Amino acid sequence: MITGPTWSQKLRDEIGKAVIGQDAIIERLLVALLANGHVLLEGMPGLAKTLLIKSLGTALGVQFERIQFTPDLLPSDVVGTMVFSPKDGAFTPHRGPIFANLVLADEINRAPAKVQSALLEAMQERQVTIGGHTHVLPRPFFVMATQNPVEQEGTYPLPEAQTDRFLFKLIVDYPSIDEESTMMQRWGQVTRQPALSAVANGDELLELRTEVDKVHLSPAVQGYILALVRATRALATPSAGKKRYLSFGASPRASLALYQAAKSLAWLRGLDYVSPALVQEIAPDVLRHRVGLTYEAEAEEITSDQLIAQVIEKTPVPEA
Repeated sequence: MITGPTWSQKLRDEIGKAVIGQDAIIERLLVALLANGHVLLEGMPGLAKTLLIKSLGTALGVQFERIQFTPDLLPSDVVGTMVFSPKDGAFTPHRGPIFANLVLADEINRAPAKVQSALLEAMQERQVTIGGHTHVLPRPFFVMATQNPVEQEGTYPLPEAQTDRFLFKLIVDYPSIDEESTMMQRWGQVTRQPALSAVANGDELLELRTEVDKVHLSPAVQGYILALVRATRALATPSAGKKRYLSFGASPRASLALYQAAKSLAWLRGLDYVSPALVQEIAPDVLRHRVGLTYEAEAEEITSDQLIAQVIEKTPVPEA
């Protein structure tokens, strides 16, 4: 039987042939795979977000498709359309790139709302509708999207209904000086580009999810998860004499996401139970895109991560 650390290490080693550093981000991506969730990566250009997801797809041994989101993209370019055949006068469905195991929605905020909404059914129900007929997407199925946080021109911010369907929102930061130096030494020559191979497969991933389900999560920790999520809603409730920094709190999807992600993280690290510390560690990635900042918070340069840290600090931790 494959253990979490063994499975994680073989994928990390293969991805490491192309991507240096970003260990925490890679671990979160593996957690998302186990938890059957989608991921939104946000970071400056040139931080290997696209390369990281593409390398993950290769190492995982699943069908990978990349969709470059642009302002002129159409929903049919994502999900597909009905094509007319002159020979028999019939329409047949032409499947789009969404029919893959791992779909990279590159620069997702560059496409208008009608294209972004084309992903909603696929991300939630794992199916799409073409010409009035429903088509089930392959299993496993994941959407991993990237976006640039600083560009304003030609971008369309994701609505709350869209971001809420992502299990994680991960912030990709710059590499350390040692990691950047290693990049230059390893790939400074044009001819030395990394070649990856598959070290896992989709069927194996589906089987491993049954092992994740066996991880114990006590009623006390479940109550702690609910307390954290509901505390964000309390911050969004108007109160006399107090500034309101959140316009809305996390939805029930956040409770489910935190529950599933914590169990997946525990299994990945070789644990058979979920501790409050694991919940605290993964909570910012689950909650930061599920709360809305007020104008007061933005004016005072208060971030969602700071408010989530405040919630974690003030919420009582259950005793062992």
